[in-house]
Amino acid sequence: MPTGKYDCLKLENQLCFPLYACSREVVKRYTPYLDELGLTYTQYVTMMVMWEHKNLTVKAAGEYLHLDSGTLTPLFKKLEEKGLVSRTRSREDERNLIVSLTKKGEALRDRALGVPGHLAECIDFDPEKGKQLYELLHELLDSLS
Repeated sequence: MPTGKYDCLKLENQLCFPLYACSREVVKRYTPYLDELGLTYTQYVTMMVMWEHKNLTVKAAGEYLHLDSGTLTPLFKKLEEKGLVSRTRSREDERNLIVSLTKKGEALRDRALGVPGHLAECIDFDPEKGKQLYELLHELLDSLS
């Protein structure tokens, strides 16, 4: 626990730093498998949401991914250029952009099936601790949202 005046500024006392460093390391482990799919990590998690929901507004996708429309707009544009999604304006409210999974995007899902297993092989971590960490991180994320 911090005791000195500046201890709160020590890297070793920051919760955010190990979260940041672990996130970077995990994404690094994903990279070779995602390169085979032609996706970045952010595109991959976005496609996971699209595979689950098929059609979403940009706003709904942002809620699932904890990303704002300023981040999602170029992301979906890039996925559309790859032919994985299509974007259309809502007929009910033209302010809403609907993103839909294409056949090519759906087909990519089968190619992505092995990615989670490859990651499990790359990370030597007790599955029970992994479950606890998952729950704690979601609890933290909920408290921040």
